[in-house]
Amino acid sequence: MTAEDYKEGQLILIDKPLEWTSFQVVNKVRWLIRKQFQLKKIKVGHAGTLDPLATGLLILCTGKFTKQIDTYQAQVKEYTGTFTLGATTPSYDLETEIDQHFDISSITEAQIHEASKGFVGEIEQQPPVFSALKKDGKRLYEYARSGQEVSIPTRKINITNFEITRIELPEVDFRVVCSKGTYIRSLAHDFGKALNNGAYLSALRRTKIGDFSVTDAIGVETFENNLKNV
Repeated sequence: MTAEDYKEGQLILIDKPLEWTSFQVVNKVRWLIRKQFQLKKIKVGHAGTLDPLATGLLILCTGKFTKQIDTYQAQVKEYTGTFTLGATTPSYDLETEIDQHFDISSITEAQIHEASKGFVGEIEQQPPVFSALKKDGKRLYEYARSGQEVSIPTRKINITNFEITRIELPEVDFRVVCSKGTYIRSLAHDFGKALNNGAYLSALRRTKIGDFSVTDAIGVETFENNLKNV
């Protein structure tokens, strides 16, 4: 691969490490390409944010391929992960501390499987207040961190598959196939509500975007080593 190849456009499938932001991955890859080929600049962007506490498939586009980012962002996505029942957090995941506890002793496996059926198809979902969505020119997480109340409109999303793959309370593992704009953290929170209980997202991995799979992705270190061996 040459500098010209990256300028003309490449798709790079990265398996995002835990605790990295998507932006950090983009910055690192851009820096590595610039350093390797002694470039003043190179366009690199990602096609769909993953939260720092999530791992998995991140599609990076370089050069002229950055114009195609919207196309990849719009594709169907698949995730696997874990909900933890019996508690909630303000961010709907482990970014914030638990704020409420619930008794899960009466929840059955049958109830869990039944609850999952209510989330298949086109549904209304409210994004989490701890998100990068903007309202009145300000990120929602900025309102949340300053303790300000803010009303967040719901939006239509589509879940084509929601499968419970393991139940070992308080943990429930799942696989979900969904449209662009779906917040799995909100799904966790709403799943808890559907059980008249609480739940938060305790693990998340993006496994597919359209026809692209995380099995074909590489780590940031592997990308760096591959570049050095050009």
